[in-house]
Amino acid sequence: MPDAGNQSCLTGAEDTVSLLVCLFHAWEDWAGLGHTEDYLSVLEYLLWVFTPLAIVFILPFLIVILLYLSILFLHVYKRKNQLREAYSNNLWDGARKTLATLWDGHGAIWHGYEIHGMEKIPDKGPALIVYYHGAIPIDYYYFLANVIIQKGRTCHSVADHFLFKIPGFKLLLEVFSVIHGPQEECVRALKNGHLLGISPGGVREALFSDETYPLLWGKRKGFAQVAIDSRVPVIPMFTQNVREGFRSLGTLRFFRWVYERFRLPAAPVYGGFPVKFRTFLGDPIPYDPDVTAPELAEKVQQAVQSLIDRHQRVPGSILRALLERFRSRHHKAP
Repeated sequence: MPDAGNQSCLTGAEDTVSLLVCLFHAWEDWAGLGHTEDYLSVLEYLLWVFTPLAIVFILPFLIVILLYLSILFLHVYKRKNQLREAYSNNLWDGARKTLATLWDGHGAIWHGYEIHGMEKIPDKGPALIVYYHGAIPIDYYYFLANVIIQKGRTCHSVADHFLFKIPGFKLLLEVFSVIHGPQEECVRALKNGHLLGISPGGVREALFSDETYPLLWGKRKGFAQVAIDSRVPVIPMFTQNVREGFRSLGTLRFFRWVYERFRLPAAPVYGGFPVKFRTFLGDPIPYDPDVTAPELAEKVQQAVQSLIDRHQRVPGSILRALLERFRSRHHKAP
């Protein structure tokens, strides 16, 4: 029962706030927590109770992380001869191949990553790879890693301007030949015999596409003009379940308004789910001097859409993609 002081407080409360304050003090007295020492005692007690529970649940996760780090180490060690040769030729070649091995290991462990149609990427000479942009294009990172490992080539990439403004990213972008995309620079890279990857949807597609996988290319045709000016084939690319790995809240109107108004990619991204990833490369679209840039852009968009229609169930489902991952792992087990 509250004491006389609290009863007086409750009787004299003139508004809701005063009443709530009085009720809080009454609860303090009832629970015996009227002094700071009492609070500290309770906190100490809770800490004593929950610390062992936290340790019990955290330690297994730490062990799993250590196991995954061990597997990654084994992936790197398996390629030690290739890495030794790469480092002996060029410091950055060795660094690229080491990071590619780590990313390839991560893709294999976490997503059971597969590439279908890698033979369509030329061993030598230029080509423009055009891909669908996930909320986080981690599938493209895995693809780049496989190009380095399997083809012994570095694929140049076009990225949004905001990446070049992130502190500390400059060296990474330089070593992996990432450019911000003026057409002249893209043409120069292709004419020098390099592979070049580009997503016409870019940040807009990353943030505002959804589990139905719409292509948000608008009227962009600069990539098609680059292919025409360079006289190179275009290879369409799509990764199954990439939207189930990471999702974006860009479909909320506020984040769309922020991007359109300030060009800030502020929409939160969530996920990291270990879903099955399969990257599919379509048949190369050869250079044709009689095809205009708008016609080629339409042709490439249809090719990427065809890969989506053929290999992606829509709307995408995180649960279904997780089941695909574990089902495929079961089938591969001896």
